[in-house]
Amino acid sequence: MKTIIKYVSLDLLRNKTILIYTALLAVISISVLNMDNNASKGLLSLMNITLLFVPLISILFATIYFFNSIEFIELLLAQPIKRNKVLLAEYTGLVLSLCAAYAIGVGLPLLILTKQVAALVLLVNGLLLTLTFSGLALLIFVLCKDKTRGIGIAIVISLFFSLLFDGLLLTFIYSFSDYPIDKPIVGLVALNPIDLSRILMLLQLDVSVLMGYSGALFKKLLGSAAGSIYAVVCMMFWVTVPLLIATLKFRKKDL
Repeated sequence: MKTIIKYVSLDLLRNKTILIYTALLAVISISVLNMDNNASKGLLSLMNITLLFVPLISILFATIYFFNSIEFIELLLAQPIKRNKVLLAEYTGLVLSLCAAYAIGVGLPLLILTKQVAALVLLVNGLLLTLTFSGLALLIFVLCKDKTRGIGIAIVISLFFSLLFDGLLLTFIYSFSDYPIDKPIVGLVALNPIDLSRILMLLQLDVSVLMGYSGALFKKLLGSAAGSIYAVVCMMFWVTVPLLIATLKFRKKDL
């Protein structure tokens, strides 16, 4: 398993897409953080960029990679290696390369140019989003046989969590505004890893104006510390559940 992880990681770290992704993140991070003397504004701008691009790039690249690697996976499965180990090794090698790209492209500029605790939270957020959407990509690969359909589903999932989910949440809030819906909304926000990352970051920066309804509820009902713990726990579920389902389904998948 370690050999597979090493091979996949080293192969991907030489991939042009990963190198371009790393360079692009580094250029954007340095530009945004140097644009204003106010570190909080720079972190907020970088947060918005992270929440927009990291999920999309992670799920698209991972989905394409898994489907392109199907012949390699079949070759490995012909060896006396358990299916779960092959799948987890492929996933681990992929996320190590994507997380390394984010850590270098965003993490290094943050550590060099910013001394705030929120910078570390942003770095962790980006890594958790990478793990989450790579796991969703793995689940798509296991459940779908057609590459084109899988890529389409990956795009839809990314757009749903980035754009459509908040619109549906606002519709729910306005439709049931006459009822006590504070606690249900806190539960609904847990269904979107991008919203969880945003709220976790805003709770650290304590930017009340930008928190929005759900962020304000987190702070009101749970407080900054409890709200942050709740968001992190929910994010960990988003990391582990798709991976667990994909592993269980892959045992019976007919390649």
